Amino acid sequence: MPEDYPDKEAVAVFDSADTLQEAVDELLSSGFDRAELSLLASEEAVTGKLGHVYTRVETFEDDPAIPRRMYVSTESIGDAEGALIGVPLYVAAVAAAGAAILAGGPVAGAIAAAAAAGGVAAVIGSALAAMLGRKQARYLEEQIDHGGLLLWVHLRDADREARALDILSRHSGRDVHVHALDRPSSEEA
Repeated sequence: MPEDYPDKEAVAVFDSADTLQEAVDELLSSGFDRAELSLLASEEAVTGKLGHVYTRVETFEDDPAIPRRMYVSTESIGDAEGALIGVPLYVAAVAAAGAAILAGGPVAGAIAAAAAAGGVAAVIGSALAAMLGRKQARYLEEQIDHGGLLLWVHLRDADREARALDILSRHSGRDVHVHALDRPSSEEA
């Protein structure tokens, strides 16, 4: 970050997961890093930090101390769901086939054991993947119920500030603005 550019971030509120995703996609393709993007943490995390239930996400737009979570793309969630299904299936199938062969069973028996074990593991993996998908859907729903999806974009210079504001506005972000990040002084730290 340039010495003369203060520590700032852009912020916007989105009314849908689709418009948020469109803005994030353009930010990422315009040179912003995923690590520079953050979302409001879960309702449970925020409530735990505050000690009470909150009603509107807008009250947190300019609060750098509010709990946040890293942005996780829908593709990454899909990859995780695929891994939750595929890895247990593969491990169980290989283990069952190996056990059948080590026991001196016929190849057909090994194949049958692998298929059965893989099927059971796939069902378990599918259930875990569905839980992950439900958790993400619940997160999005609770944020929208509280006024929208809050996105912060860390800024490094004036050019990136202008680009972020433009992108957030063009993708239906509400209350798009920039604020300075107050960092504790050395006396406070």
